[in-house]
Amino acid sequence: MSFRRRLLLLSAAAVAVAIAGASAVCFLIVRSELRGQVDDSLRELARGAAVEVVYQSPSDDERRGGGGEHAATLPGPAPTRRELPGEIDLSGKRLGHRLVALQPRNVVALPAPAPGGATGYAQTVSPDGKVVKSPNATFELPVTERTLALARAKDDQVSYFSDVEVDGADLRVLTTTNPQGQALQVARPLDEVNASLGRLALILAGVGLAGLGVAVTLGLLVARAALRPVHELTDATEHVTETGDLTHRIDAGGVDELGRLAASFNSMLAALEASDLTRRQLVADASHELRTPLTSARTNLEFLARGTGLEDGERRRVTREVVEQLEELGLLVSDIVDLARDEAGREERDEVRLDLLTAAVIDRASAQWPDLEFSAELEPGIVWASRSGLERAIGNLLHNAAKWSRPGGLVEVRLAHGQLSVRDHGPGIATGDLDRVFDRFYRSRGAEGQPGFGLGLAIAKQAVEGHGGTIEATNAPGGGACFLVHLPRVAAADQAVL
Repeated sequence: MSFRRRLLLLSAAAVAVAIAGASAVCFLIVRSELRGQVDDSLRELARGAAVEVVYQSPSDDERRGGGGEHAATLPGPAPTRRELPGEIDLSGKRLGHRLVALQPRNVVALPAPAPGGATGYAQTVSPDGKVVKSPNATFELPVTERTLALARAKDDQVSYFSDVEVDGADLRVLTTTNPQGQALQVARPLDEVNASLGRLALILAGVGLAGLGVAVTLGLLVARAALRPVHELTDATEHVTETGDLTHRIDAGGVDELGRLAASFNSMLAALEASDLTRRQLVADASHELRTPLTSARTNLEFLARGTGLEDGERRRVTREVVEQLEELGLLVSDIVDLARDEAGREERDEVRLDLLTAAVIDRASAQWPDLEFSAELEPGIVWASRSGLERAIGNLLHNAAKWSRPGGLVEVRLAHGQLSVRDHGPGIATGDLDRVFDRFYRSRGAEGQPGFGLGLAIAKQAVEGHGGTIEATNAPGGGACFLVHLPRVAAADQAVL
């Protein structure tokens, strides 16, 4: 699966979760509000509910199946009889009147609803479980143990809401107590609430699907625009891989993460290009420098192979020259390997006492050139470096100073504030050579007859710059060359430890 598709799916999933969460919260809030209104109306109905006495006649009972009662409370003394119209004969005349006895019955009456107000159903439950219903009631609310317990407790502060289903209809029921010590149950149907919630659920589902579609469309457009630099980077990488063209660059454009990534990629290509050019130049220079000593050694070896009649002195001289040429070849190969490996950036680093390291290198140089004088003023200090890399750099600088010093000459070494200076009292550096002394295989005109291949200073520069430092060649006042090396210090002189 492509990165664009994964990004699109993740964004769509995030939007879907957000929409679903918002829809669920909205649904629950509306549901709570609607049911809260129902609960408020039930409380209002419960406050106005009253138990009344109505009277019913046997004829009404027969005609209505036992449900024919007069819902109005009659004023004054309770009537016990009622005059009813007589029967009608075959000619259509009414035959007088007749009197029947009325039977009293308790019912629960609710207050008349306001215009547009809620209607409901009520019943009372006595402690013995007897139920008194509303007039014309066709069903009875379920009476549970909790309802009976409420009726028997006679606690008018206790009430609770419940949802019940009667004859397939969902009802919201408030169960409380009345002043007569009975449990009062007031119910309202939830048909309107459920219908409203059903419509709301459909609306939220439609809005959610539409929002998800819009999110997917916008996500596709945003992903295409946002990932354009990534596609360019991919195309550039594939181009470099297929063609080896390190000169190829991409438009960095912008300062965001992708812009910095493109800039870093261009920097990497530039570094690779420079490294490749350096490698090619190193191979070319090494081939040129190796050709001369190899040719000379080959000539001498061929001469020895043919010279069966050579005198012993001549044979020893030629043999000595071959050995010296082979030693030079060994040194040259060692220098080339140091340059190619770039050890200053790969060797393990640690805190190094630069003053002690320099003193050790000076001791070795004094033993190698006993006819020279080495003076040292070394301030204690610590640097973060590769010990072997710095030893090689400082040793090459001392070797260069000793090579250009006259017999009995003085080489001065100073170390202060993280800056190392190596000065000789030789002929100095020609002005035209100051910018080229650190080039690989570069040898000035005055270096003819001097040992070396022009790699020592190049190796020193590579080691110093690999440690984040700088190196500079100048001519000292009064004559002689001076090389200045500056390395970032970790600790000052008073913080250095042995």
